[in-house]
Amino acid sequence: MASLFGHLARLFSFWLFAGLASLLASAPGFAAPYAAIVIDARTGEVLYSENAEARLHPASLTKMMTLYIAFEEIQRGNISLDTMVTVSKHAAAQPPSRLGLRAGQKISLRNLIRAAAIKSANDAATAIGEAISGNEADFARRMTRTAKALGMRNTTFKNANGLTAQGHLSSAMDMTILGRHLFYDFPQYYNLFSRRSVDAGLATVNNTNRRFLDAYKGADGIKTGYTVAAGFNLTASAERGGKRLIATVFGGKSTADRNAKMMKLLDLGFGKAPRNAPVNPPAPPSYQGGDEMLVADADLPEVANGAGKTVRVNMQIATSPRPLARPGSAVPTQLAAAETGEVAPAETAQPEKAVAAAEAVDAMQDSIEGALAAALGTEEDGPPPEQTDALDVESIELASAAAAPDPSLTPQARPSTPAVEPTGTSVPQAEIIPFQVVSASGVTVSPRPAKRSAPIYDEVVAPAPSAEAEPEVVISVSTSGDRHWGVNVGRFGSSFEAERALLRTQLVETATLGGSLRKVMPRSGGFEATFMGLTQDQADLACRRLQARAIQCFTMGP
Repeated sequence: MASLFGHLARLFSFWLFAGLASLLASAPGFAAPYAAIVIDARTGEVLYSENAEARLHPASLTKMMTLYIAFEEIQRGNISLDTMVTVSKHAAAQPPSRLGLRAGQKISLRNLIRAAAIKSANDAATAIGEAISGNEADFARRMTRTAKALGMRNTTFKNANGLTAQGHLSSAMDMTILGRHLFYDFPQYYNLFSRRSVDAGLATVNNTNRRFLDAYKGADGIKTGYTVAAGFNLTASAERGGKRLIATVFGGKSTADRNAKMMKLLDLGFGKAPRNAPVNPPAPPSYQGGDEMLVADADLPEVANGAGKTVRVNMQIATSPRPLARPGSAVPTQLAAAETGEVAPAETAQPEKAVAAAEAVDAMQDSIEGALAAALGTEEDGPPPEQTDALDVESIELASAAAAPDPSLTPQARPSTPAVEPTGTSVPQAEIIPFQVVSASGVTVSPRPAKRSAPIYDEVVAPAPSAEAEPEVVISVSTSGDRHWGVNVGRFGSSFEAERALLRTQLVETATLGGSLRKVMPRSGGFEATFMGLTQDQADLACRRLQARAIQCFTMGP
C-alpha cells in the first residue's frame, strides 16, 4: 500500500510540474530569449548567427558535456561501458525526465549513457557525473574546465543534467562547438544520437529528438533540451551531398516551433556552404597544466563479471643492451673493439652507431608486438568494436618516438651481392638486409632495419634483382584525375581496431569501396579509419549506402 501511495504521489508531482511549466511557458508576455547559429562542421566557419554569444540557459543540452567527459574516461581506460554504477539518493531524486533509478541500485554505465543521450534522463546524467568525479559538484567543475579547454568561452556548469540553477549558463555558439567536438572526437559513439529508441536496461526509451530526425532529410543528431527558463533548445547535425552542418537553436516556443526554426537554419546553411570545403577537425582539448583528471586504479568503480578491465602497457626503453652474437658467427671488428673498450677507427663509428640504433628499434618493436598480442589476442578474439579502451596507445607512440632510429639510416634496395665489411670479410647472403649506411669513407654496411609500421594491407612489389640496386616501389590506388575523395568510418582506440573496421566495411560495401585504399591515420585520441582514392560521386554513394546499413561515415574532399 505504501509503495502504491508513493507511486501515485510521484505521478501527481510529475503532472503538477508539467502543468505549471506549460502554464508559465504559455503565459502572456513570457518568452525565453532566442538565439541561433549554424556552422560548416568541416571547417568550423559560421554561416549564420543571431544572438549566438549570449549567455542563456542550456537546459538538457548540458548532457552533451556529461557524455563527452564519459567518453573521455572510457578512452583513457579509467572506466568502461560495463562498469557497474551504484545509484545515489541524490541521483535517484532528480525530477523528470527520468529513467526511474532507485537509490542503491546498480546499473551499467552503458545503460546510463543510453538513457542520458536518448531519453535525456536527469537521474542517469547525475549518476554518470557521480560515478566519474564522486559527487555532482566536483563533476560540474570538471565540466566547466573541459568547456574552457574546448574553447567554450561563455559556459559555466553547475550540474550534470541541465536543470535550471544559478550560474548554469552557456551560449548557442558554445553548444555548437561542443556538438562539433562530439562528432569529430568520438565518432565511434556519435551514432547513438540518431537512434529512435534503445534498450536502457530498465526500459526501452524513445529519442526526444525523433520528430526532427524523421522530418529533416540528412539529420542524424544531436540533442534536445527544455526548461521553462530556457525554452525549447536543440543542437542538431545533418549531412547532405558531402556537406556537414551543425546548428543550435535556443528559446523555441514549442517543439514544433523549435524544429521549424532549425529546418530553416539548416536550409540556409546548406545553401551557403561550399561543396568542396576541406575537412579540418577541431583540435583536441588542451588542459591547462596538463591532464589533471585521471584517477588512480584503486579508485575505479567495480566492474560486472570482471569485464572492461584496462590493460596498461609500459614499453618505455630505458637502456638498449647490445644483443649477443649469433652462435658460430664472427663478431665484426668494430663491435669486438667496442666490447673490449678499444677505440674504433673514425670511419667505422657511424656504422656501429647505426647497428646499435637499428637493433634497439627492432627489440622495442618485438616488445610492442608481444604486448599487443597479449592485450588484444588474435583478430578473431579481439575486443568488440564498441569498446575501444583495451590498450594505452599513447604509451606505444611515446616508446616509438623515444627509440626512433638514427636519421642517417637511408632505406635502399636489397643488394644482389654479398655485403663487404670494412675488414674485407665477406658476409653470408642470409645476413644481408634491405638497408644500407654509407660511412664518411664510402664503406657500405648493412645494419638491421626497423620493421614497417605501415598498414599490413599495403601492396609492396620488390624489384627484380639486378646488377645495380634500385629503390623499392610501393603500389597504391592511383589518385590521379579526380580520385582525391575519401570516406571516413570512425576513430578507434588502436590501429588494429581501425584496420579491422576498414576490412569489415570494405567486405560489406565491396561494390563502391572494393577498389579503394584502406588507410589508418594516427590522430590525437585515436586512429582514423579512412578509404582513399575515390571520386566524389563514389565517395558520396559509398557513404549513403553505409549509412543505410547504420554504419556511420562522412566523406572527405581534396
